[in-house]
Amino acid sequence: MADDTHVLAAPPEGANADWTIPQDWSHYTPQEHATWDTLFARQVKLLPGRASEAYLRGLDVLKLSKPGIPDFEELSERLTRLTGWSVVAVPGLVPDDVFFDHMANRRFVAGNFIRRPDQLDYLQEPDVFHDVFGHVPMLADPVFADYLAAYGRGGLRALELGALKQLARLYWYTVEFGLVAEPEGLRIYGAGIVSSFSESKFALEDPSPNRLGFDMKRVMQTDYRIDDFQQTYFVIDSFDDLLQQTVETDFAPLYADIVGTPAIPVDAVLADDHAVTIGTQDYARSKSAA
Repeated sequence: MADDTHVLAAPPEGANADWTIPQDWSHYTPQEHATWDTLFARQVKLLPGRASEAYLRGLDVLKLSKPGIPDFEELSERLTRLTGWSVVAVPGLVPDDVFFDHMANRRFVAGNFIRRPDQLDYLQEPDVFHDVFGHVPMLADPVFADYLAAYGRGGLRALELGALKQLARLYWYTVEFGLVAEPEGLRIYGAGIVSSFSESKFALEDPSPNRLGFDMKRVMQTDYRIDDFQQTYFVIDSFDDLLQQTVETDFAPLYADIVGTPAIPVDAVLADDHAVTIGTQDYARSKSAA
């Protein structure tokens, strides 16, 4: 989701009217390809047993193990055959209406720059590793691909209804930082987790965060933080259930009920929450005391 403080008023020079730009794959330097390879090798060693089956399957069928930053044209050919999605390059964060329109039409917008070698562990704005390694494998799953397209259509409607903040929370707690209950246990599928070495472990293994059962209304009322590990993660039962809830929910009365109400704090556990684990919040307290 775009942060308005980082969005330009119009497409920059060289960009198309829909904000897309050429990836310009041939201009990546050997160091930039090496940065991708370093990040990739570190994550794929960590993710088996932690990432969802859908994510790991997507990583395999899209052949992302090929060395170097993926070529969006080649990647899109494989992805389009699977689920009708493609990957398009943009110059950075784009306005919300542009973001939603691309998503509704099964075009995933991705930054074409990669972080510096001294930024391996944290980067505030999403780069090509976050966007492609984090997001694109899930788009090879037909159910999740349908969910994200439905989200894009819902985003355009949320703009009309003044409920962007509420819908952004749904994206944050599913697409970026979602957990799923699988037969073998909790697994990660959110791009913000699977692309992060440290949060891939923290989200599943640390006693600090809450892990709560997914509830659409609850999620859209809950604050989130963008500058550190999450204090609460929401756990879906399955991608089928997430898609079903999304397409069967009438969001207009839901927005009418929650827009303008105080946000639920990031660390709160409510009486009617389904708590998978109630966190100690030790990590958050240690950071605030530092």
